[in-house]
Amino acid sequence: MRIVRYELKEGRAKPKYGWLLGDKVGEIGGNLFGRYRRKEAETPLTDVNLLAPCEPTKIICVGRNYVEHAKELGNEVPKVPLIFLKPPSSIINPNDTIILPPQSSQVEHEGELVAVIGKRGRYITAENAKKYILGYTIGNDVTARDLQKIDDQWTRAKGFDTFCPFGPWIDTDFDPADAVLTVRVNGQMRQMASTRDMVFNVGVLIAYISSVMTLEPGDLIFTGTPSGVGILKDGDEVSVEIEGLGELRNRVRAESR
Repeated sequence: MRIVRYELKEGRAKPKYGWLLGDKVGEIGGNLFGRYRRKEAETPLTDVNLLAPCEPTKIICVGRNYVEHAKELGNEVPKVPLIFLKPPSSIINPNDTIILPPQSSQVEHEGELVAVIGKRGRYITAENAKKYILGYTIGNDVTARDLQKIDDQWTRAKGFDTFCPFGPWIDTDFDPADAVLTVRVNGQMRQMASTRDMVFNVGVLIAYISSVMTLEPGDLIFTGTPSGVGILKDGDEVSVEIEGLGELRNRVRAESR
């Protein structure tokens, strides 16, 4: 099932959770992370705006989880997962605009597979991790690379408003074992790798992260980006596509000073 969060283009109704059937959306009633009921899919997809498909309490990201990406930035591959956080205020919807802040002259894309947590857990084992996953979505860990290089930690470089696009939906049936991830800017390929190339797989990541912090329903785990990261400029369009999962598109605009 593909889960979306959406609002009708006409009217002022509150955002709703829904599910996709072809080019139609059906509302999900009840608690998406508990008991819910799928209503008939009868609203045309063209009549809705797709929003970021969940509202996480936290966004946990994994650095240097692809060997070639670690090498391209001159870094060692971590012996244990290297984790950091992005603030929920950095979230934008599919098709929203990434804003380039004036503090940085080197904002880069980082396309990633994102795991969405489905139920609360702490000290989850890698073997049981699948039981805690609602599904998967697509993310772009937008990064001010020049600031990342000069700061002792990465909050500023990763945390600007609009630096966390994800979506367009959560796929509950997606298999993350071996899917090709591709990033294009203005149609030109920048990144391409398979999820099988991750240093630490999703189960290991969930086990490690949940040994540090309690994972809540809707929390996101950005699983790392492959090599090929590059600069985004005013007027660009960046797309992150994952085989069998979908495509996330966002335009880029420089912030007026």
